[in-house]
Parts: sequence; structure tokens; C-alpha cells
Amino acid sequence: MTLRPVQVNIKALDASAVGRFWAAALGWSVSSEGPVTTYVAPVGDFVWPDPVAVCIDVVTVPEPKTTTKNRVHLDLATTSAAHQAELVARLRALGATPADVGQGDVPWTVLADPEGNEFCVLEPRDVYRDTGPIARVVVDCTDPRAMARFWGEAMDWTLHEVADGHAVLRSAKGVGQYFEFLRTPGVKTVPDRVHLDLLPYPGDDRAAEVARLRALGAADLDLGQGDVPWTCLVDPEGHEFCVLALS
Repeated sequence: MTLRPVQVNIKALDASAVGRFWAAALGWSVSSEGPVTTYVAPVGDFVWPDPVAVCIDVVTVPEPKTTTKNRVHLDLATTSAAHQAELVARLRALGATPADVGQGDVPWTVLADPEGNEFCVLEPRDVYRDTGPIARVVVDCTDPRAMARFWGEAMDWTLHEVADGHAVLRSAKGVGQYFEFLRTPGVKTVPDRVHLDLLPYPGDDRAAEVARLRALGAADLDLGQGDVPWTCLVDPEGHEFCVLALS
């Protein structure tokens, strides 16, 4: 029994506008668009869930993003210095703005999408040449080792790097984006604007998977969601995530 990450959920005042931004940013398509949710996925004959890509689901909420930095963000891959410069320029033309999260003088560029959600455009790195446009999903935390243990068991992913300052996971199949847990000062103070959605594999029981996550250290989360076909949880450091139901 295990789970797979299938989408990054982003809350937005205008899901359509933010969804269109991310589709253009990633070179993907808006596979569905409505007043409540906009779904962004790779182009072509896409069938959900994608076996490799973690897609983006933008959901409308009434509250704007606070000035607090998101504790989950995306890092985008580039293949050359020219590609990085071109991508940054294109993203800014699409509505991205420079963001200062205390990064100092670094070789990557920190931006925010049209509603202020931070993300990075990385300098070219060989390790990310086969990830697709999303190089990694980065999660701020206080204990990367503990987070890697929890999420590694939750998803049965392979540990690639681990140190006091960061830990990196990737699918055991060696495909798709990486997940990095990065030690950062401070703790979570506001609800997550960006979170992961997980899905059981065919034949696995969602209730049993949720029980397994609770045993690993997850806790239930009440967001006022009511009777819905997914389960809202938080990981041991309070990051929100959902376990979806197989359709």
C-alpha cells in the first residue's frame, strides 16, 4: 500500500487567471476551466492521473494570499543560461513579479505568480534534465530528516540526499520531479496556500491509506470541507495535504 502525488493544489482569488498563467509558464494546457477550479496538465492525450507529471489544480477561495511566504513552492527547470533568461523574461511578461524571500545573491531567480505565490526559475542543472518543466516541489520545514521519513513512507519514494539542512526524494521509478524538504527558520503561521494532493493506486483502499498515514504521524484537518470524497490531513509539521478518491 502506498500513495502517489498527482497534483499541486493552489488557492487563488481568480482560479482561471492563475491557471492560465501556470499553463503558459509550464508549456502545458488548461484541461478544464470553471469559476471554482482550473486544471493544468501536460499537452497531448492527457489522462488523469498522469503517470509522471504532478499537475496543477487551481481552486477559487475568497481570501487573498497574505504577505507570509508560502511553505510549499515550485522550482522550474531550465536547460541553459539562455533558456533561464528567456523563461524569466517570458514569465514576467505573463504577469510574474520579482520576489525577495531573503535569497541574497543566488544563481536562480525568485518570482511570484500573479497572486503572489513564490516560485523559482533554476539555473541549468544536469540532475533536472529529465524532470519536465517542474524540477522539484520544495517544502519548508524545521526537520528535513523527519519529513523525508514521513513522506518517503507515505509515497514509497526513494531518498536521494539527506542532511541536517535538506532532504530530497524522488519516485522509485526515477521519473518526474523531485521533492525537497528544506530547513528554514520559523514555523507555519498561516493556512497553506499551496499543498499536495495524493491518490491511492488502483485496488488500494483509501480509508486504509488514511489510517496508515495517521499511524505515520499525520493528523486530521477540518477546513469546513463537510462531506467530500477526499480526506484533509496535515503532516507532522502541519503542512496540509489531501488524499483523493479514485474516480
